[in-house]
Amino acid sequence: MKIAYVYDNVYPYYVGGVEKRIWEIGRRLSAKGHEVHWYCMKYWEEESVIYRDGMWLHGVCHPQQLFVNGRRSIYEALFFASKLLVPLMKHKFDIIDVQNFPYFSVFTSKFYSLVKRSQLVITWHEVWDKYWYEYLGILGFFGFTVERMVSLSSGNMLAVSKSTITNLKKISFKKSDIELMPNGIDLKYITNINPKGDVYDVIFAGRLIKEKGVHLLVEAIKIIKKIRPKVKCLIIGDGPEKNNIINLIKDLKLEENIKLSGFINEYEDLIAQIKQAKVFVLPSIREGFGMVVLEANASGIPVVTVNHNQNAAKDLIVEGINGLISLVTPADLAKKILVIINGGNVYKEQCISFAEQYDWGKIVDLLECYYIKLNHANNINCLLKTGD
Repeated sequence: MKIAYVYDNVYPYYVGGVEKRIWEIGRRLSAKGHEVHWYCMKYWEEESVIYRDGMWLHGVCHPQQLFVNGRRSIYEALFFASKLLVPLMKHKFDIIDVQNFPYFSVFTSKFYSLVKRSQLVITWHEVWDKYWYEYLGILGFFGFTVERMVSLSSGNMLAVSKSTITNLKKISFKKSDIELMPNGIDLKYITNINPKGDVYDVIFAGRLIKEKGVHLLVEAIKIIKKIRPKVKCLIIGDGPEKNNIINLIKDLKLEENIKLSGFINEYEDLIAQIKQAKVFVLPSIREGFGMVVLEANASGIPVVTVNHNQNAAKDLIVEGINGLISLVTPADLAKKILVIINGGNVYKEQCISFAEQYDWGKIVDLLECYYIKLNHANNINCLLKTGD
């Protein structure tokens, strides 16, 4: 099959959960004999179309500023969608898999699928629903409306988590066509990485945006310090909240306890550092999946996350097995972190065993079968319409 993925950012030039998912899936489908393309912004210096990691990368426009005043740029999303159609129309794909966010590229992909008679798949990573009003105030009405329009754009919908399916069913009439296709990890690769770096009690890795709740972690460390004065925490990442986090650390006099490292660009180095911690903390109030939970578990590290209805990462936690779920308060977060720190190494084997079910090899096999089924149905429909 000839398969196209549509998402504005691309791995490894930009590191995020969606980018990593497409890269992991795409290169494995290519190894199975499929022709895989990825339409994205052009982060490289070479020609607009390059071949990398078994995939054809199509740079449809120069990179645009992703965040404005701490929020995802609407202009960037519109600009990318406007530049997408012309390069996309140069090829005929059996499957076009577009990510639901940042929304406008779904409409471009929909138009393409109608003209080229390709099967359009929308992969949903998050559903914001009424959260749009919290995010944008009264202007959230537009995001709220566009998200519902996207949910009507295709009968073929994948969701990366059970929470996303539940939330998607609330806004879409196409409830019977939503299938679970989670993110995954390369268990063998992670297992073979040796621990490296300084040892920490607590570790976090992710973009420093408000929704990640890193301020909750900093405040929890302040509480933990009263019990364990030498507690050590590493925050890996960068983003618009960085200065606020630095100031909070200074205000709470935690400079000796918390270190900010910035992003660790090499994936192997990131995993090696995670393996040097006792607990991974993900205090996100909004998380479409939480791939880092599986990466930490595959490293033998338990995870503490928070119980928020927009945090799908909590679906990955079996309490007492691979981690714990906290209330969205510094006090309870500190309590759960201490439970794991004081529990020693009892979680390691349980975490690895849990992560094993999410190995990318198993997930790509399921996704390939899904694509084949759609393509087969599409070919029959085309034959019926043309009379051939």
